[in-house]
Amino acid sequence: MNRLIALLKKEFIQMRRDHLTLFILLIMPVIQLIIYGFAINTDVKHLRTAVFDQSLSAESRELLNSFTASEYFDIEYTEGSFAAVNRRIDAGDAKVGVIIPPDLEENLRHNRSTPVQVIVDATDSQSAASAIAAAQSIGNLKSQEALQEKYGLHNAQPVLYDVRIRAWYNQDFVTAFYMVPGIIGVILTMTMVLITSMAIVREKENGTMEQLIVSPLKPWELMLGKIIPYIFVGYAQITIALFAGIIIFGVPVRGSILLLYVLSAFFIVASLSLGVLISSCSKTQMQAIQMGVFVLLPSIMLSGFIFPRESMPDFFYWLGNFLPLTYYLQILRGILLKGNGLEIMWPQVMALLIFILATLGLSIKKFVKTLN
Repeated sequence: MNRLIALLKKEFIQMRRDHLTLFILLIMPVIQLIIYGFAINTDVKHLRTAVFDQSLSAESRELLNSFTASEYFDIEYTEGSFAAVNRRIDAGDAKVGVIIPPDLEENLRHNRSTPVQVIVDATDSQSAASAIAAAQSIGNLKSQEALQEKYGLHNAQPVLYDVRIRAWYNQDFVTAFYMVPGIIGVILTMTMVLITSMAIVREKENGTMEQLIVSPLKPWELMLGKIIPYIFVGYAQITIALFAGIIIFGVPVRGSILLLYVLSAFFIVASLSLGVLISSCSKTQMQAIQMGVFVLLPSIMLSGFIFPRESMPDFFYWLGNFLPLTYYLQILRGILLKGNGLEIMWPQVMALLIFILATLGLSIKKFVKTLN
């Protein structure tokens, strides 16, 4: 019994000395609980909305106020043309577009139905369903209010605000069209980060770090040597997953495959750089794996892979801006489903480039400190 107690004391002492593992064991469940609690929200609200109001009347302003009051729509862009609304939706700046015709006021005065066009980005079928239901409800409610106020009628025809929905990019609301590009990004994140997170620490455990120290290799050359082989692995994964998605699930390819491959390089290198940074900060392979998993969970939950980012609180939405997967999913879905080009995707590319420079710089600095 005394021997068992002594062994238990030894294990607790070792556990206490391993601050990183202790942090992950005790704090990680709390962080996971908070992230899951806030990120898992099927009631999507505050969808960014672009408006083209051709009526510019009191009635049109009242209608737009109803959209805002519903909390499902945040009118962030007031455009002067239909094409401008299209560009906002293509670029992902807006999820919804509302087009109000110029004859709204006159039609309401003569009790004529007025078509109000609502364009919905249906790449995310969950957000699209919420937007469609809310828009139709607003149209019906405003029609009833107008007839009741004017004639005291209830449940009467016609529907004065005839909300007409146009679902773009995924008219049949096929979930696979949204999920498959996301799965490609998650697969790359998991493999690239976890594999390279053990790259440098493996050298330490195998006793080959001393050979690297005395070699003429510069720190940045060693980093590139650890990263470049896995770039080819990443491209192989993209090719296999993309081929399977197209053949099995019928995922459309509306943009340039060549552009997709070129821009994928930024995400692959960003993920590998993050893995190398984790590796340079870890003492053992187990620590590297733990830190890798610690990074992966927020990436999956906060990047928009499963749950729309619009439904998240501001802090978690802001936190998702620091994850490379967030931008890569926008690139994947933008090229495959929307047919976007580089003129629209360049902000995502710049964000990934900044992430690469930051993580590689920190990795080299940390590695030089380790060598010294």
